[in-house]
Amino acid sequence: SRDAAAVAMARALVALVALGLCWAPGPGGAAAAAATARPNLLLLLMDDMGWGDLGAFGEPSKETPNLDQMASEGMLFLDFYTANPLCSPSRAALLTGRLPIRNGFYTTNAHARNAYTPQNIVGGIPDSELLLPELLKKAGYTNKIIGKWHLGHRPQFHPLKHGFDEWFGSPNCHFGPYDNKAAPNIPVYRDWEMVGRYYEDFNIDLKTGEANLTQIYLQEALDFISRQQASQQPFFLYWAIDATHAPVYASKHFLGTSQRGLYGDAVREIDDSIGKILKHLQKLGISENTFVFFTSDNGAALISAPKQGGSNGRFLCGKQTTFEGGMREPAIAWWPGHIPAGRVSHQLGNVMDLFTTSLSLAGLQPPSDRQIDGIDLLPAILQGQLIDRPIFYYRGNEMMAVRVGLYKAHYWTWSNSWEEYSKGIDFCPGQNVSGVTTHTKEEHTTLPLLFHLGRDPGEKYPLSFASAEYQGVMERISNVVRQHQVTMVPGEPQLNVCDKAVMNWSPPGCEKLGKCLKPPESEPKKCIWPH
Repeated sequence: SRDAAAVAMARALVALVALGLCWAPGPGGAAAAAATARPNLLLLLMDDMGWGDLGAFGEPSKETPNLDQMASEGMLFLDFYTANPLCSPSRAALLTGRLPIRNGFYTTNAHARNAYTPQNIVGGIPDSELLLPELLKKAGYTNKIIGKWHLGHRPQFHPLKHGFDEWFGSPNCHFGPYDNKAAPNIPVYRDWEMVGRYYEDFNIDLKTGEANLTQIYLQEALDFISRQQASQQPFFLYWAIDATHAPVYASKHFLGTSQRGLYGDAVREIDDSIGKILKHLQKLGISENTFVFFTSDNGAALISAPKQGGSNGRFLCGKQTTFEGGMREPAIAWWPGHIPAGRVSHQLGNVMDLFTTSLSLAGLQPPSDRQIDGIDLLPAILQGQLIDRPIFYYRGNEMMAVRVGLYKAHYWTWSNSWEEYSKGIDFCPGQNVSGVTTHTKEEHTTLPLLFHLGRDPGEKYPLSFASAEYQGVMERISNVVRQHQVTMVPGEPQLNVCDKAVMNWSPPGCEKLGKCLKPPESEPKKCIWPH
């Protein structure tokens, strides 16, 4: 097909450029050829945004015209997943192409517990992990992260030590304000040094929800893209903003404009910002040489809904769980002139695929010395192929479920404990499904609960164990699981130890600002992860 020929030609050109064999007449010819073969990469990663938050995915208020247009001009993924139902592990998976249990972003302090990187965590992304920006440097990319890093805040985990050239944003969530005694306010960085702290220099008004951060992140993106276009160097921009993570915020211009309240205001501002970024690419004449992908780090946080959380559509439960609402994400690919407009894909995708697909676009091979879980989605995106692959649903150190085709088998079910639930912490509000959304950890490894997600996307009707359909499907799924478990070598867990002394007391650059704080004595302890 023409698309297949285009992919083959682009890859061949990359190979020739890499070997120095690409002759091109005239000055700058080889660079121009290389630029064509190495598109810019723009990943738009949302925070706690749910599958049901966009008009293109059926949100009834239809308040996301720019994202809906992006979908109509590109490819909508209906079956796209995160690698974990929580922020830090999913981001580690995206940037390494590896499941969190391989890259160390999990805990062994308790069974099947979600863990992340609050500011008292000792661990972070290990030096042994190869991140996407590190590898893209080999193909001449300039890499920038805007927004939330969340892979560790101590000096050795700094994003500029892991392949990024520029950073504007924060190492942690925008929780606070803190009193700078029991805990410090979270810093905001420009490149190597902090330039202020949340609630001190970058205010978030918790009463009104007003904050100007999304506008700042937008301008950072526009400026970086302009600079890179002028330099003629390919770029990787990782726009990881966090306005839809509680405490939700929006700038004054957007406050009170949504039918959905403050959360909707934040979504509208993000939608407007993405529209401006895409228009900027078009205005600069580089939209046809920029691959853009939009998705979210995990499902909507129903515990914060509806005022501070989003929608997972028809799917069960939300963030923190391995039901569909916790792990199925909105996803859109946009690349004018390459991705045919108005396509809808049923390809099973995962945030880890963005690692492998980005490398493929840059003409690079994934590392061969480690297990890579992400696949190259280009055949699905450019040619409409369907690649057969499973989706594994992990919570901490446990594989809770697996999807093969339209079938999903739960090997363990758990929403959260009775103790937490009795405090009003509900990950599945209004969605109790008897025997499925359990508050005790239930093991189903002998007879997994099996759902057909085409007929039953809400995971309400498990197939009968006695049915021929169940037995035939489980035979296939059991083989997939056996093969996965045999080859699984867990990484060293990074999220086991917490210590108040490692909080953001004195980040680099604090001296210049007079914002250094004295840390307490070091007292390392096992982190407590209740979910």
